[in-house]
Amino acid sequence: MSTVAVTQTIKAPAEQVWRVFTDLPGRAGWLSTVDHVEVLTPGDLRAGSVWQETRHMPDGAHVTEEFRVEECEAGARFVVRSPGIGADYRMTYTFTRIEEGRHRGETAVTAVQEGAPLEPRGRLLALFLGGLAAMVSEGALRQDLHDLAIAVRPVPAVG
Repeated sequence: MSTVAVTQTIKAPAEQVWRVFTDLPGRAGWLSTVDHVEVLTPGDLRAGSVWQETRHMPDGAHVTEEFRVEECEAGARFVVRSPGIGADYRMTYTFTRIEEGRHRGETAVTAVQEGAPLEPRGRLLALFLGGLAAMVSEGALRQDLHDLAIAVRPVPAVG
């Protein structure tokens, strides 16, 4: 199993960051690599909710993955699992209000991705390409958190 973790401080209150992050139909509007989102479970976002995202990859390919929510603690923690291509992924997002210092009132968002190959051949490949796969995963998580920070940034008033 490989684990990658990234954290970004976002200049917005945790409630605002959570609202943008968990708006599944709106994800394609702020995630720069997501082209389409299809919510498969009606109703409020909760443990058991399922959706599909279609992302474009750096090589121009499109990949559609299904995500299932395992935990959903409003404003604090979000855990989702996806049976990826050749591996099973679990992503845990935590949203921490910063209470002190120069970032007071902002939110630290941490994304932890754990991945495990689904078949024996994949384990061997992971042994050889593990570092490269971790770098790619880390870059993707950093991009997603960067996109989130831009999406919740207040628009300055003109006038």
